[in-house]
Amino acid sequence: MIALAFLATVVNYLDRQTLSVVGPFLRDEFHMSNTDYSRVVSAFMLAYTISNGFSGPLIDRLGTKLGYAASMAWWSVAAILTAFSQGTLSLGVFRFLLGIGEAGNWPAAIKVVAEWFPVKERALASGIFNSGSSIGAIVSAPLVAWIVLRFGWQASFWAIGAIGMAWLAIWFAVYRTPPRMEREVQAPPIPALRLLRTQWVWRFTVSKIFSDPVWYFYIFWFPQYLRTAHGFDLQSIGRLAWIPFATAGAGNVIGGWTFEALLKRGVEAQRAKKMCVWIFAFFMTAAIPAVLTPNVYVSIALISMATMGYTGGLASMLSMPADVFPKNAVGSIWGLASMGAGFGGMVFSLVTGWVVDHYSYTPVFFGFGLIPLLAAAIVWRLPERVQELES
Repeated sequence: MIALAFLATVVNYLDRQTLSVVGPFLRDEFHMSNTDYSRVVSAFMLAYTISNGFSGPLIDRLGTKLGYAASMAWWSVAAILTAFSQGTLSLGVFRFLLGIGEAGNWPAAIKVVAEWFPVKERALASGIFNSGSSIGAIVSAPLVAWIVLRFGWQASFWAIGAIGMAWLAIWFAVYRTPPRMEREVQAPPIPALRLLRTQWVWRFTVSKIFSDPVWYFYIFWFPQYLRTAHGFDLQSIGRLAWIPFATAGAGNVIGGWTFEALLKRGVEAQRAKKMCVWIFAFFMTAAIPAVLTPNVYVSIALISMATMGYTGGLASMLSMPADVFPKNAVGSIWGLASMGAGFGGMVFSLVTGWVVDHYSYTPVFFGFGLIPLLAAAIVWRLPERVQELES
């Protein structure tokens, strides 16, 4: 079951990363500036933010099997439609549609983990499925570059969208809810507004505003950075742009192992997860020296350390809601938290485009090296219990 969630996350990132790899080519063809490109990215993030507000609660109501399938079908069709883009506006519209569908992946995958795994295994299980984001990013650079160079940029969107349709057939044939969870999963879900009024949920949501934009920066801007700051062409991007996402994939598993190591040393589960978030936040400060070195290979190595830090901390964060809330609420909680992530990603992407156009990448990397520490401080202050739902 976790393999299916992993594969869906791979497809999710293949779809969104296709634009990142093709971006330098499309920017020339559509005559887009950094600001124009940031608006296309923000169109995706705006839809992602809006959709998270209803995708999590909707998946809680539809159930994991139907809810995950609906999300995959929507974003796969949107990915295929991107092949019909004629300019910046139409590209932005199709990426907006992609964002609406892709928002459902994490609430649905978190529900898979909550339904199938006990507390002590959830951090590692979450890290395993979330490593699909890194694998998707790794595969996308060489795969999409090869497709574009051989068949044209339109073919890359067609091909990646078709992979999602193949996943749908496997999902419907295989996925089921474990019998021991059917009663809890079928119980009426807690209203999203009631969840948002709890200190735990709104603090967790705010933490995502400052943590996830760092990942979105590397996802959407790293190939642009290699081209602008170091003169890479599409072939060179395809050859090296996967490296930070390979370390991010390792970070998912390392984060899960770190949590388990702390448990074995007698640290309580919730405290151990908060400690993991802090530990890996410091790895993310490697973004600061990454932009200061003139050596591109050293820069890539430091960025790789930062991406490993992001996923290492996220392995613990992904499983936190299921530790303190009922199983039929985790989709809604993650949807609300992802709204914060999408809002932060949208705002920071617009700021990134403006800063790069008017100054350079240096202040951007400094910012994304420091804000993870703020996010970790907020996570550290999460309540141990959700008293508002107990009263």
